Amino acid sequence: MNDAPIGIFDSGVGGLTVARAVSAQLPSESILYIGDTAHSPYGPKPIADVRRYALEVLDTLVDQGVKMLVIACNTASAAMLRDARERYDVPVVEVIGPAVRTAISTTRNGRIGVIGTAGTIGSGVYQDMLGVDERLTVFAQACPRFVEFVEAGVTGSPDVLAVAEDYLAPLRHAGVDTLVLGCTHYPFLEGAISYVMGPDVSLVSSDTETAKDVYRQLVSRDLLASPDADPRHVYEATGDSADDFLRLAHRLMGREVSSVRLVQTGAIDLPSARG
Repeated sequence: MNDAPIGIFDSGVGGLTVARAVSAQLPSESILYIGDTAHSPYGPKPIADVRRYALEVLDTLVDQGVKMLVIACNTASAAMLRDARERYDVPVVEVIGPAVRTAISTTRNGRIGVIGTAGTIGSGVYQDMLGVDERLTVFAQACPRFVEFVEAGVTGSPDVLAVAEDYLAPLRHAGVDTLVLGCTHYPFLEGAISYVMGPDVSLVSSDTETAKDVYRQLVSRDLLASPDADPRHVYEATGDSADDFLRLAHRLMGREVSSVRLVQTGAIDLPSARG
């Protein structure tokens, strides 16, 4: 069981940033990554559809024998985290809590901005978690086109900068000193986001903080892979073209992803998802 892979799931390629951070902190661990490219992007979709798609992918990971699930998708975490923790016997780690904790410890003036997909911002999950601390004022902004840019492999064009200027203007004017990148696709646009927000605003990305949570969970549950394990990194996608996923992964991540295989997720009976 300890040498079983960690299952990491995202709606597309954004979760590769989490997979990279997990691998950097836990080089002995095997990773099985699924990008649900057949249904990407999740952000504008109804929450019921996101929940169904996400649980189908997580079912597929569990069926392949993973020892832990990492939901590397903010929209999916907001839609079905509780369902996942009730549904599966393996530990489930998500990306929202780690980013929230880091933002709270980072802010100096108590004014925190959050950007994410329409689904994530509309769910209010970041606003609710940050709002527990009465010292904080939270400003949330949906940035739906950011995922479209990343999934198209466009991260540094003038169009990206113009859209970033438009999305981020209210947060800049609000005087936030900390900005949560509430989508795992957004670190690929960190250059444009940082340029628009300015050098005095700290950006909080969930990838490295989530990897720390993965480490803590594995240690506390005695699930760490053996030091002499031979780790394997397997990448899967649900779309129609493995070449498209691989081409985009190479453009965004270099040659870290050497191959990808296509998988089909099965329909699930949603009423059974909560027992």
